[in-house]
Amino acid sequence: MEGYCVKCKEKREIAGGKEVSMKGKGGVERKAMKGKCPKCGTTMFRILGNKK
Repeated sequence: MEGYCVKCKEKREIAGGKEVSMKGKGGVERKAMKGKCPKCGTTMFRILGNKK
């Protein structure tokens, strides 16, 4: 899965990504992908769609 690294300011493949859930507006659960940037090690985060 590809995400945006705010430190490198580039799109990169998320290393060691895992799916997490987070709170959204109105108490709705939202899916997201969380991992590390392979180049600088900064935490990367990408919000996923609602489709299952």
